[in-house]
Amino acid sequence: MSQRMKRWEMGQNGRDALELKEVPIPEPRAGEVLVKVAAVSLNYRDKLMIESGMGMPLEFPFTPGSDLAGTVVAVGEGVTRLAKGQRVISTFSPDWLDGTPPGNARTPSYRALGGAYTGVLAEYIALSQEWLVRAPETLSDAEASTLPCAGLTAWFALIEKGRLQAGQTVLVEGTGGVGLFALQIAKAHGARVIVISGSDDKLAKVSALGADHGVNRNAGDWVEAVYKLTSDHGADHIVELVGGPHLAKAFQAVAVNGKIYQIGVLEGFDIASPAGPLMLKNAELHGISVGHRRALEDLVAATDKAGIKPVIDRRYPLAELQAALDHLDRGAFGKIVIDLEGR
Repeated sequence: MSQRMKRWEMGQNGRDALELKEVPIPEPRAGEVLVKVAAVSLNYRDKLMIESGMGMPLEFPFTPGSDLAGTVVAVGEGVTRLAKGQRVISTFSPDWLDGTPPGNARTPSYRALGGAYTGVLAEYIALSQEWLVRAPETLSDAEASTLPCAGLTAWFALIEKGRLQAGQTVLVEGTGGVGLFALQIAKAHGARVIVISGSDDKLAKVSALGADHGVNRNAGDWVEAVYKLTSDHGADHIVELVGGPHLAKAFQAVAVNGKIYQIGVLEGFDIASPAGPLMLKNAELHGISVGHRRALEDLVAATDKAGIKPVIDRRYPLAELQAALDHLDRGAFGKIVIDLEGR
């Protein structure tokens, strides 16, 4: 093994500060494993961290990225949870193993990879054995890398929090990574799925993935379309991926006793909606901050059992991170992946 590797670093916030550097391969310490990274899936959050740090006091030099798939190539002293040769994926929130997330009312925790902890856009990385789970057997490394944030967010909303039941209606706002995972997870649980998009081409693609209905938001009032498709019942579950004042639309479309999962912030972090529909419909609004390790392990098991196949829009080599970020700016159908092994 070469004793040096490539890793993306930045000395300050901003896309222009990103540099692909050659650094020593780390040695795993006690309780750690060394992972040869095969793929890193990008999230909109990565773009925000690079550009602004999202208001967090980052430690520089900073390496972005939270979602990896790879293989354990060495283990440190005392490691029992994983073994050399095992394929693994990262956990987005390493300190959140199960149950209630860390933190308190004054200071909720947001200690995630590619933020408070070092990021994964590197050829090798040494991480605690507790920060990784075994990869799905049925997915490639590139596909598996999409589970830690996008896949788990959709799973945590619909299954962990929502307790989705067969026959219920799920409304998905968009066709990015979380949206397409929500579509596939919902269909695997016997739900009916309505997808909202501004592109007829993307609506045709989600139909091929199993969506029961597609609604072009540019073709009229999509809330009225949801009423019509559900005979005025509304959506039992809404995966809210837009944020800002768009939340008001979700409260119009949600069914009585329905659930809305606030995930996206494309139109801003300051969400807004009249209180009337919330109260009159006895609706629930859930804030979703990805999820814990146990839920990720549940998702891995369900992925292998149900045959869920993540949708990858495009793969880029490690050196083309800037082009991948440009693609993220334009929007993607599914996920964008940095493929370190050229597959």
